[in-house]
Amino acid sequence: MKQFKGFLTILAVLWLGFFQVAQANNGFNSLQDLSKLVADEEPELLAADEAFAFNAEPDGKGQLVLNWVVAPHYYLYQEKIQAKVLEGSATLGDISLPVAEDKYDKVFNKNLKVYHGPFTGYLPISNLSGDAKVQIVFQGCAEAGVCYPPIKKTIAINTATLGSGAQAALTTNVAPAPTASSSSLSETDQITDTLKNSTVWVVIGTFFLFGLLLSLTPCVFPMIPILSSIIVGQGDQLTTRKAFTMSLVYVLAMSVTYTVAGVLAGLFGENLQAAFQNAWIIGTFSIIFVLLAFSMFGFYELQLPSGLQTKITNISNKQSGGTMTGVAIMGFLSALIVGPCVAPPLAGALIYIGQTGDALLGGSALFAMSLGMGLPLLLLGTSAGKLLPRAGAWMDNVKAVFGVLMLGVAIWMAERILPAEVTLALWAILLISSAIYLGALEPIGTKSGWFKLFKALGVTLLAYGLILILGLAGGSKDLLNPLKVYQGGGTAVAESHLTFKTIKSIDDLNAELAANPKVMLDFYADWCISCKEMEKFTFSDAQVKAALSGVTLLKADVTANDDTDKALMKAFQVVGPPAIMFFNNGVENAAARVVGFKKPEAFIQNIQNGFKP
Repeated sequence: MKQFKGFLTILAVLWLGFFQVAQANNGFNSLQDLSKLVADEEPELLAADEAFAFNAEPDGKGQLVLNWVVAPHYYLYQEKIQAKVLEGSATLGDISLPVAEDKYDKVFNKNLKVYHGPFTGYLPISNLSGDAKVQIVFQGCAEAGVCYPPIKKTIAINTATLGSGAQAALTTNVAPAPTASSSSLSETDQITDTLKNSTVWVVIGTFFLFGLLLSLTPCVFPMIPILSSIIVGQGDQLTTRKAFTMSLVYVLAMSVTYTVAGVLAGLFGENLQAAFQNAWIIGTFSIIFVLLAFSMFGFYELQLPSGLQTKITNISNKQSGGTMTGVAIMGFLSALIVGPCVAPPLAGALIYIGQTGDALLGGSALFAMSLGMGLPLLLLGTSAGKLLPRAGAWMDNVKAVFGVLMLGVAIWMAERILPAEVTLALWAILLISSAIYLGALEPIGTKSGWFKLFKALGVTLLAYGLILILGLAGGSKDLLNPLKVYQGGGTAVAESHLTFKTIKSIDDLNAELAANPKVMLDFYADWCISCKEMEKFTFSDAQVKAALSGVTLLKADVTANDDTDKALMKAFQVVGPPAIMFFNNGVENAAARVVGFKKPEAFIQNIQNGFKP
């Protein structure tokens, strides 16, 4: 405990010192000011390659992908972006550029179209024979009023890397970049724009509120019994102070892991949470929860070998069994495995990091969001130390309740890798077993009022467990509505779902876009909880089905998270499922893009906006 307090003291001193330096420098109101403070100084005028970072690469489909990253306080002119063939024989098409912003330019004394931040263009090339060189020319200025001379970049191309010379541009690269009008931005892009244009404190406060809202989602709920079970497991050694300390360690470990994983995903495009969603890891974690649950029931005591326990005790400043270390490890694993949901705030922060390479503000936003997600956990964990009984038979009963909750978490996780019929059977077994434990089958006799109350709860659980078995026998896979299969005169009927065609690669998508004028693409994974929410509550809605009449429904199943899946997600800057896009005549309406779960009413609005002419 002393070591932990010392650690917090050091953090507080460093934090105060940091902001005293910031105050001495008149504070900081933006990411740029914060970066200057950390870097100590910044050149007054960036070199051209830094102000307008550029790279180009052939996509193998007959075009060059042109990427610019314009530094803050700089901009590029749209009309100055040009291309020509320097050497060899090739025909260049028109450069496809995203929508530009209107800006009154003092240099030219008129309104011009300009680009800020990162954006991408596409240059179709045909009739290429052998090797050739293409020159890309562009020009930009600093907001301070200094303009750069035209910048020229030469790209070597050949038929091997460019492809067969097809003239048509790649249809997946049609999403326009964000414009100055927030009405043309999707929810995720609006959050990204907030990161780019708001002050540091606005960003941190906003993302903290996002985290509080996300704490009410199914992705965070399983963390409640995990943390509570750890605290309850302390038995008569539990105090309010110890419960608070354990909760704080859990939340901080979760937050740091969430932040680091997010920053790495933004910088390198590798979603660590997605990488952890495989059968071996999830299966192992589920088994661990089952073992912890049976320990709560008193079947055995989980203890490390005495020699290893002694070493951990010494390292942990004589804490019993390395308690805080174990709590931190559980927080680390919970962030990576239990809560892999992708929500608009997370996607916006990761896109911002990926586009700008600025891990400082993006990481700060993610940390603030994860603290918001963890605040209810901190309050619940601390209150457990105050409200739970200290010892005796009551504590044994409380531990048994949390053992049941741990089994529920194990089944909830196993749903990602097991057939729906198996998980439904497991839920039925858990409910029936809990009912028997609560005395559902025992006579009331002269038992106390508490026994009668628990028996009533047990009878309810027993009844629902039997209903699940009855639904399972009829072919149901629905935990919340197991008897729906028997609607229609007592005979089993199939549930009505939207019919999706599964695609795997960019080529598959291009073929569908070329053949169908209206297309909805859904990024899905078996381990994605929000994806299943969309299927259960939104895609099953009658009004949603009606709104999607005449629309070709495609599903990109990225459960495997292999190279093909990653390439498809990268082409659309998709952090992870669920992400839903709407294509009208091969062109994505980026403003209608959906990230995360949406209720039917709100989703219908996205459908209508997505297919506007």
